[in-house]
Parts: sequence; C-alpha cells; structure tokens
Amino acid sequence: MTMTVRRRAFASVAAAALVAGGAAGFGLTESAMPAYAQALPKTPIEAPEHPPGSFANVVDKVKPGVVAVKVKLDNSADDDDDTSGNPNLQQVPPQLREFFKRFGQGNGQGGPGGRGMPQQRGERGAVGSGFIISADGYVVTNNHVVDHAKTVQVTLDDGRTLDAKVIGKDPKTDIALLKIKDSGSYPYVQFGKGAPRVGDWVVAIGNPFGLGGTVTAGIVSARGRDIGAGPYDDFLQIDAPINKGNSGGPTFNVNGEVVGVNTAIASPSGGSVGLAFAIPAETVQTVVDQLRTDGKVVRGYLGVQVQPVTKDIADGLGLDKAKGALVDHAENGTPAAKAGLKSGDVIESVNGAPVNDARDLSRRIAGLKPGTEVKLAYLRGGKSDIATVELGTLPTDGKVASLGDGASGGQPRLGLSLAPANDVGLGDEGVAVMDVDPDGPAAAKGIAQGDVILDVAGTSVAKPSDVQAQIRAAESNGRKAVLMRVKSSKGQTRFVAVALGKKEG
Repeated sequence: MTMTVRRRAFASVAAAALVAGGAAGFGLTESAMPAYAQALPKTPIEAPEHPPGSFANVVDKVKPGVVAVKVKLDNSADDDDDTSGNPNLQQVPPQLREFFKRFGQGNGQGGPGGRGMPQQRGERGAVGSGFIISADGYVVTNNHVVDHAKTVQVTLDDGRTLDAKVIGKDPKTDIALLKIKDSGSYPYVQFGKGAPRVGDWVVAIGNPFGLGGTVTAGIVSARGRDIGAGPYDDFLQIDAPINKGNSGGPTFNVNGEVVGVNTAIASPSGGSVGLAFAIPAETVQTVVDQLRTDGKVVRGYLGVQVQPVTKDIADGLGLDKAKGALVDHAENGTPAAKAGLKSGDVIESVNGAPVNDARDLSRRIAGLKPGTEVKLAYLRGGKSDIATVELGTLPTDGKVASLGDGASGGQPRLGLSLAPANDVGLGDEGVAVMDVDPDGPAAAKGIAQGDVILDVAGTSVAKPSDVQAQIRAAESNGRKAVLMRVKSSKGQTRFVAVALGKKEG
C-alpha cells in the first residue's frame, strides 16, 4: 500500500503539546559560524578529512557532543484535549491535531513499552535529544521538547546527568537554546559550512524512545520541504531512521558537521518509515545567535498579506511563469503600505534575489532584521517597478504573512448568480454571490454563497454588468483566466483566478 504523508508525528517522546515549527531560509557562509564558538579555546570536534567507507570514525568523533534531554513538565501547562491555548497546535490543520496530540503529549511515558521517566503526581516527563555547540555548555534542541518545562536535564555520552536552564525558545522555527549549569569544558560539534546536496550521506544521532546514543544513517532525500508545520517551513528531508525521542538531535554530514536538527517524522503509526524532516543548519545558527544574545528572536516585517501565483493567476495577470508573491493587500500603516505597495502587485525579487512564491517571500523577510532597507521588485499592471522598504518588527501576536488559495465568482456562465452587494445588505462595495452552481467552474474553486467580488482584473466592480464587462475585456486581451479579489462571508479577502471558457448553451 502506498503511504501518503497525511499524518505527521514529532520525533520526540514528550508529554507536552509538541509541534514541528517552520524554518526560515537563510544563506550560509563560512563566516556564519557563531563568534562565541570560534572564540572559545577548546578545539572543536573534527572528523577525518577523507572519511572512510564506514561511518565509525565520524561517529567516534562527534558522539560525545550529542546529549539526551530530559524534561519535567507541569500538568497544568496544557490540557491534552485543548489546543486553543497552544499557538503551535493552531498552526496544524484541524484534521491532524488529534494525531499530533496522540504522539506529542501522550501520557508522559517516554521509554519503550511505556517505561519512561518516573512520574510524580502533577508532573509529566518528556524526552528528546540535543547537541553541544560550545565548550562552555550551550546546547541546541527543539522548542517542543522543552516547552512548558519545570526542570531540564541533559545526559552526556559519558553518562553524566547535569542540570540545564532554558536560555531562549523560538516556536516559529522550533528551536531552543539551553545552557548546562555546571561550569566546565565540554566536547562540542560544529555547524556545516555549506548546505548538503540531495543524495549526500548523513548520520543522525539521538535518543529514540529514551534509549540514548543511537546512530542511524541515510541520505538527504529532498530540500526545501513545506510540510505545513509553520510559516517558515524549509525542511531537509532525510531517510535516516528517526523515531520519537530523536527530536532536537543533530544530523551530521560525513565530515562530522551539523547540517540539520531533527524535528518531525511523517508516519501513519508514529514510527520511522524513511520520511524524517530536519531544520537546516543555516536557519538554526541564525536563530541560536539571537537566542544567546537576546533570549528571543526578532524578525523583519513587511506588512502584506500574500498568496502564491498559481498557473491560473499567472494567466489572469498575463504572466509567462507562475512565480512570485501576489499581494492581497497591504496593512494600513505598515512598511509595505508606506512604500506604496498595493493589492494586485506581484513581488518578484528581494534585493535582486528572485522570489519563488509567497512562502519564499515570508522566509526571506523574516530572515532580515527590523530596520533593514530592502528593494522589492514588483509588477503592477504589467509594468515593472522597485519599492524601497524599511522593514518593521514582526508583531508577536501571530500576525504573519498569510497564504491563501483561490475561490471566486464571475457571472452566470461561470456558475454564479450575482447581485449588487449594496442591494442585499452585504456591504457598500462589490458584487454579492447569491447562488453557486455546484457543477460550475466557480464551485470547483471553492466559491460560496455570501462571498463578495470586490474587483475583477484590477478594476472595482459594483454590479453584475461590471463583472461581465471585465471578463469580456480579459477575453479580448487573450487572457486564459481572469483574476478577481473576493471577500468571504467572514470578511477575509483573497485573490482567485477563474479560467475563462465557453458560454453555457
């Protein structure tokens, strides 16, 4: 039976609400090695320059830098049946939340067969993995491993169990930084100096099922994976077997450098089936540097709602390729609005680097610091222009660039019955959708009764004849689709491209 990635489980044995975060994409250079790690006197762990056919030498070198992370959690932190207070779970599609809760929270029994950390009344336990990145004991793990932690301990490869404190957490990328409380000089590993290629060998070391010190190997199966876990998904997909308890553990290349942090698995049963996801090292380094310095992560903010440019939307705009990010609207008073960006603009590049889609734009902007001045190349009405924008600070209330898929209306031949919104009490602007043919083109796009068409092909509409006129104009210009901006009954707006076809007989 062919398995599709319909359900995902975190690679941690945790009794708290655990969710894989997204990851923002950033370029990696040799200078990206954290300054504090470079300055420490202890020589970092290094693997042989030319690794042999076996991974044994690499593992011997790096294994001392990998730790098991054990956490005690307060039962009052989260209710197993309530996701409303957990912003991570709110990022997960509703149909997957029960799956995440089952494998994320469970009953706090971290070991095989339910034999995990000793449980006390009012407390639960969590088990994950981590790795030391500096001689003075800074440790990287997943946010979902230590979220709501009362106490945190790390167990080193030599068997010592030491207390640690949480320095900072970043739920959006699912990264957390810990610090071992005992002073000392600890073995540590290095981040890679370049991103791995698809097909490269990788080695994962972690604490699956609470067993500790387990090594698995595989290859990088894919890069840039979006698994719907967060706004900045940019995962490495690896086929090294990863199981619950591996969360926060490192993925190494054959040179013994960290290229990713294991975060999630895709599985119908909760066990490894060869689909594991790791946060790229370049993302981790950027986040960790901020957590160590400030205890939190601040991100650049543009202030636009965007959606991907699908093929239909590209046809509606007369574009040759379905690339870029389509601006639904710019929030009032935001950097984007101040720079003159408007609804219908297609952002094509940031500082000269092409933007592939809306999510790519979100990652790029989030990877820049507030106050950074960026140049955005965009299309408006078929003409290219450049806007210079000084980025603001991403609000902490969850407001991020939203991504939408289309659903729209048109006129009766598209399977819709229309009326002026003003006449039917649905607002002072636009054309209301009164009825939808379930077999028509608009229904196939998900349009619903009560939606309001605000503009067609960039022109505001107030009555059904306006919609009809814009459709005819699009046809006369050779367009294969017409782009509409639609407001739902809940007040949310989005762009929709509806293919132009023959009139019904």
